[in-house]
Amino acid sequence: MPNPSNPESQQPLAHRPLTGQDARTLALAALGGALEFYDFIIFVFFARAIGQLFFPADTAEWLRQLQTYGLFAVAYLARPLGGIIMAHFGDRSGRKQMFALSVFMMAVPTLLIGMLPTFASVGYVAPLALLVLRMLQGAAVGGEVPGAWVFVSEHVPERRVGFACGTLTSGLTFGILLGSLVATAINKIYTPEEVLAFGWRVPFLVGGVFGFFAVFLRRWLAETPVFEEMRKRRALVEELPLKAVLRGHVPAVVVSMLLTWVLTAGIVVVILLTQDLLQKLYGITPAQALEANSVATLSLTVGCICFGLLADGWGVVRALTLGCAALLVTTYLFYHGVGQNPGHLVPLYALAGFCVGVVGVVPTVMVRAFPPAVRFSGLSFSYNVAYAIFGGLTPMVVTLLTKMSPMGPAFYVAAVCGVGLLVALYLGLAGRSRFATMSAL
Repeated sequence: MPNPSNPESQQPLAHRPLTGQDARTLALAALGGALEFYDFIIFVFFARAIGQLFFPADTAEWLRQLQTYGLFAVAYLARPLGGIIMAHFGDRSGRKQMFALSVFMMAVPTLLIGMLPTFASVGYVAPLALLVLRMLQGAAVGGEVPGAWVFVSEHVPERRVGFACGTLTSGLTFGILLGSLVATAINKIYTPEEVLAFGWRVPFLVGGVFGFFAVFLRRWLAETPVFEEMRKRRALVEELPLKAVLRGHVPAVVVSMLLTWVLTAGIVVVILLTQDLLQKLYGITPAQALEANSVATLSLTVGCICFGLLADGWGVVRALTLGCAALLVTTYLFYHGVGQNPGHLVPLYALAGFCVGVVGVVPTVMVRAFPPAVRFSGLSFSYNVAYAIFGGLTPMVVTLLTKMSPMGPAFYVAAVCGVGLLVALYLGLAGRSRFATMSAL
């Protein structure tokens, strides 16, 4: 059996097949991530109800929507702080500890949101309390997502990193699917009046319970072999990890931030915002929009794994190029096609959702961009700062673009996919650099 402490044995170890332990780690990590991401994302599916309940009744509809999306954006703005702090300790003390902490930090505020009084009961205290809890959720997910990618990538052979990151991302997107299914069920079981009265609370209360179950699941995971090896060799970073990242890995930071922009365009616009936009732009009923969104999100869950496998087989450059081009075309076809014939809603949305699966390639590039000693910090800083900027502003930008044209969301996605294609071109020109192969210990 190869000895991980012997450099000559690293090549056989890197090419070993996936084991049952690897599969168990991926399954537990993906399931826990799904439950935590459900907690974070369920807010989007009840944004309209929350806007009516947590702001004055005489607020203009467009202003209420902007304020609600502002609460959505605040969670993204809080992500960098939580992510950077957790990543610091993840690089210094261990990946597993932070992996468990992040899910606990998500469960508590989710449960509390389900118990909050509304504006009618406590006035402006209600939106302020919601603001604080959304910030806590943002801090938690800021550590969860990059930490999860690092965790699974360091548990599997190098040649299966694409599959591992794609599977974990698939788990995170399955959390969105859970949110969509729960929202669909709530809207079918209860009348609109009942949803406003109490039905909107149910998904948050259930999410809090899910979160504590995810905490339990994380107990069964072991520290990554890569971190354990660094600890044995006393190769952990001695200075502030983020300082080392910003001093020596600026190109990796830039590439990671641009690819995070691509990820936000796919997830935030195509998956999260579209179900609401369909109702406003094309008169699709809430139930129809949510059902189509569930189909698209299921396609996305499958797409993440497929694109991850493609990254392992074809390389990240080809997988990224194909995925960005496909996402650009299918998003345009979706918005144009639904506008012409709403009957094509489900198949077009399913196709676009599958192509959003290119986001499964993004973490594969990012975990390979940074050396293990600062991998968590480098990935977390790049991803969370970029998501705070692009993910937080995207809903407002898309709202403004939609006022000018119903195709506004498709034009935005197309522009960002163009950025992704330029990054793929850069990675291709870079050749077998640190972006093309996992950094050595």
